Amino acid sequence: MTSTITATTTAVRRAAHVGLAAAAALLLAAAAPATAGSSAGSDYLYLMVTTGDGRSSDTRGSLLLCDPPQGHGRAAEACAQLDSVGGDIDALPPAGVYCPMLYAPVTARARGQWNGRPVEYRQTFSNGCVMGARTGAVFALES
Repeated sequence: MTSTITATTTAVRRAAHVGLAAAAALLLAAAAPATAGSSAGSDYLYLMVTTGDGRSSDTRGSLLLCDPPQGHGRAAEACAQLDSVGGDIDALPPAGVYCPMLYAPVTARARGQWNGRPVEYRQTFSNGCVMGARTGAVFALES
């Protein structure tokens, strides 16, 4: 009985590793066309939004491509906003909205390239409303 459980556990672990490797390969394959040219027209960002704190969190991600715009539901809007500030997420103008003073931390991360320059961005906001007001459609990864 013990050997059956061990064999099953080993098989499950192997399947999980194969699944993770396949997911990584698919992500790299999806990113390859955007990175292969390294030209100014190949703007892309891998976006991630993590809600919650270190103890409990939920992370969503998307690859935003901007030639043509694709990647998430508001890709065209996000690409236009990024284009207006040269890909500098910190330079996006804040929206004129009022957000509740509720602490529900949200961390936004971006990594990629814009106009041939590398982009690295990470910022934690007090809640999703504040993140949306500061980053526009860029991190609008709702499903």
